[in-house]
Amino acid sequence: MNEPVRRVLLGRFHGAFGVRGEARLESFTEPDTEIFRYQPWTLRDAQGRERELLGARGRPTPKGIVATLPGVEDRDAADALRGVEIWVARSALPPPRPGEFYWVDLEGLRVSNLEGVDFGRVSHVFSTGANDVLVVRDDARERMIPWARPDYVREVDLDAGTILVDWDPEF
Repeated sequence: MNEPVRRVLLGRFHGAFGVRGEARLESFTEPDTEIFRYQPWTLRDAQGRERELLGARGRPTPKGIVATLPGVEDRDAADALRGVEIWVARSALPPPRPGEFYWVDLEGLRVSNLEGVDFGRVSHVFSTGANDVLVVRDDARERMIPWARPDYVREVDLDAGTILVDWDPEF
């Protein structure tokens, strides 16, 4: 059986830049121009329609990253990309450094606390600006656990598919 391709959201288009078909984009890579290294892109619009794109080029400007895309020749075509997300296969990204994790790799991991209480699985991760937060769900409830190592998140074992946390089951 083929496993579905795991994808990572790397950016989002914010409309046209100029009149020649360039598009402004927000990159979630570090540095932000690294987004162009990870291709092909899967472009996903608000309705969930997807298409693959290869050959995007870009440059930094004082107003952010600007992309030139194959087949996007004018301002109207670039502006039509507004809100379209840029996804890439997880396998296209380099391995994380020791002690670092891609959010997509944490999704689906089983979470339990030091006393062995099973909290469910990581649904998703989001950032508050101050820290990242694991959203853990089971059949009964949802918990939000700050991604604070080693204070709350004690151990992540990707091979075993588990995360050990120091967290009160009543909280």
